[in-house]
Amino acid sequence: MNKWNTLYAGILLLALSTSCGETEVEEPEIALQAAMVENLHAPGDLMDRSTGVITEVRPFRYFSLEDNRIVDSEQGDWDIGFKGTTIIVNSGSSGPGTAQASVVTGTFDEITTVPSAADFKRDGEDGMAIPTGSGNGWYNYNPSSHIISPIPGRVLLIQTNKGNYAKLEILSYYQDNPPLAEVDPRTTPSPYYTFRFLLQPNGSLDF
Repeated sequence: MNKWNTLYAGILLLALSTSCGETEVEEPEIALQAAMVENLHAPGDLMDRSTGVITEVRPFRYFSLEDNRIVDSEQGDWDIGFKGTTIIVNSGSSGPGTAQASVVTGTFDEITTVPSAADFKRDGEDGMAIPTGSGNGWYNYNPSSHIISPIPGRVLLIQTNKGNYAKLEILSYYQDNPPLAEVDPRTTPSPYYTFRFLLQPNGSLDF
């Protein structure tokens, strides 16, 4: 190959290299979408009201936030579990995983990042990551009407077994998410959880 052919080949390679570089386009970011879960049935233990003795222990209903599905057993890859008004995380005294949770104040839409003040905990003998009891965690119990209602402005932050973060809001404890004014605890089926959650799958603190 003479020098002119060599020079032409070099120019052609440079042009192709430059052209390829100009066509590289970054993939657009896909906006995160909240998922809605409706009527997750999680009955509590049966109790003899006259004695307070548990007559039947019922299992938790386990749920994977990563896969947006109910998990059949506690041996599966679940993140949170439901039974009655109790919500557990897969860690510590509740399971073999590493999930953690924190209850924070704010609206679901306003929380766009995990607050630095969020106190993530695992379930343990000295307390649950999501506290139980009226006014302590996600719900209030009205002793007059016997209605259980989500506390406005309470959001659950969950760190999954995979280390990703999710924000979760309980919307209703009753079947088909009826208005509270229409709830009759004697006839309205419960507990049927309706909740929404948004998972950040890349480990970021931002939603």
